[in-house]
Amino acid sequence: MTRRRFHPARSTSIPSTTQKENSHTMRNPAKLSSIRPRRVAGVALIAALGLAASACAGGGSTASTASTSSPLPTATGPVTITFQEVYGTKTQLKTITAVVDAFEKKYPNITVDLEASSNYTALFEKENAEVAAGNTPTIGMGYEDNAETWATAQKIVPIKDLAGSNAPAEYSTFYTGIQNDLKLPDGNIWMWPLGKSLQLQALNETQLAAAGVTAAPTTWTQWASDLAAVTAKEKASDSKYAGITIYPEGSGETLFEELAATYGEQLFTSDGTPQFTSAAAVKALQFLQTEKSNGSLAVGGSTTDLYPGEDALTGGSAVDDLTSSAGIYYEAVPSADKLEFAALPGDSEMAGANLVVYTTATTQQRAAAWQLLQYLASPSVQATWSEGIGYYPVTSQALPDLSASYLSENPWLQSTISGLNTAFVDPPYEWVTDCETYLETAVSSALSGSSASSALQTAQSACAAKKSDES
Repeated sequence: MTRRRFHPARSTSIPSTTQKENSHTMRNPAKLSSIRPRRVAGVALIAALGLAASACAGGGSTASTASTSSPLPTATGPVTITFQEVYGTKTQLKTITAVVDAFEKKYPNITVDLEASSNYTALFEKENAEVAAGNTPTIGMGYEDNAETWATAQKIVPIKDLAGSNAPAEYSTFYTGIQNDLKLPDGNIWMWPLGKSLQLQALNETQLAAAGVTAAPTTWTQWASDLAAVTAKEKASDSKYAGITIYPEGSGETLFEELAATYGEQLFTSDGTPQFTSAAAVKALQFLQTEKSNGSLAVGGSTTDLYPGEDALTGGSAVDDLTSSAGIYYEAVPSADKLEFAALPGDSEMAGANLVVYTTATTQQRAAAWQLLQYLASPSVQATWSEGIGYYPVTSQALPDLSASYLSENPWLQSTISGLNTAFVDPPYEWVTDCETYLETAVSSALSGSSASSALQTAQSACAAKKSDES
């Protein structure tokens, strides 16, 4: 079978058989329009479909939250399903083609037609246009906010309508953070995982050792102490040295959210209400201010230089950079030094789009789609996907199936994957991305000398007003 593909605008070569995602989202998940699409389509899309915008908070509010429903029959006759994705380059293409070919061999009555977009921005623009036009594929990919909008517009199918249960057998094998991520506010599972990434530290182990630090930090207090020790030593030969360089409108905002979560309170409640002035939020931002005033943290970057931390680490003028587990191949240290990866000292934000099934699919297509979703989540396929695409597998049952060579090349995977149990994502509401912009401004303002409390109060007021307008 010939699969239709969209040819990506660019491809990336990497120094191993593991392929990074072509979207910058798999690097540091800075929430910028050039990296991850803004949640701009939701209200307009719902209005275009003739649905009340007030239904947005319901996550498919017309659906029942009952735990069971009638399961679909197995696909019985020849059926073709379309799968829109973003894996059309090099090793990614090789991996998804091999996985789908194996699926079709196992289920010869099902044909999977892959349709690749060059990146997530292009994919979501295409999917939203198709949703509005009523011409959707069988399976698509989306973030939590996409799924919330589509579920409210009754354009995707809850998993219980495919599996006959709101807790399919595979679900309990997923890491806890992934289980939480698949549900929308109505309590139903609307998405299915394919792969996930976490924030990691990319560390210059040689510089750490030279400063007497023998292990990666496990608390933010240790992290600050380690940065201070290395910075004090390295500044003797490099006056511009700082332990870490962040971009406030990117990695800085993400780090701020992770600090606040570790200090006991995420910046949004489950319904998207901002908590920017909480004690945890103020403590987190003041922590960053202290690190900057101590010289351990530097501010850099711009809208055309999104990853100053990578440059600093590569050039030897930093010991740490925050990166995505799926984008570690962007990180480097000077050739004479040793690079290592470690978990954050606290909670991590999780990234990675999920799979959805659209309501335009026929009964047989839905049955075939569910068979494919189950197959993609199976341990052996998850191992193949992890090695070929670069994501963590979504279940610990896949770990024994990972090759010894892959684990040898990526020793950090087994030591950090448990972070998927405590990882978090922001609530799936449109105003949240706008509110993240307000947080970016708050971080930038505070690191430029403004009061942390004042900067956060400004962001809180703006976000509360945005939520009031759009919820």
